[in-house]
Amino acid sequence: MRCPRCGCQEDRVIDSRASKDGAAVRRRRECTACGHRFTTHEEIIQAELKVVKRDNSREDFDPNKIRAGIEKACWKRDVKPDAIDMIVSQVTSSLEADYEREVPSNGVGNRTMEALRHVDKVAYVRFASVYRDFKDIDEFIDEIRSMGRGKSSRGGKVN
Repeated sequence: MRCPRCGCQEDRVIDSRASKDGAAVRRRRECTACGHRFTTHEEIIQAELKVVKRDNSREDFDPNKIRAGIEKACWKRDVKPDAIDMIVSQVTSSLEADYEREVPSNGVGNRTMEALRHVDKVAYVRFASVYRDFKDIDEFIDEIRSMGRGKSSRGGKVN
């Protein structure tokens, strides 16, 4: 590791701690040349997961896109940043466990919606309205009614 102050590549580890529930290591280091102390983080780099979009194009999986969508859905709602972090982490871990290289975009959206449903129902409906591209108020009403039944409907009318 190169010292950020003098550029020397010789250092010693002063302290190591697990972080991110054991998925990463935080190390406190000291440069042997100038004595400057600095922190580094190590974590496992997962295999590159690609998202297959509806038009069959592929792009790199980016948890920050999930976070941005959730933050928009939770705007002016009483949803704590820790809860958003938990959802992003939960969805990301779930996708990495279930898919080796490619995940369909609807898999990402559906898992995010399901996690939001348990945290904030209004944020869930907001997210669903954008994700599912609701065209009119009837689709909103159908989705809200389906929440009362405990499952999601896509297009079916409720009697």
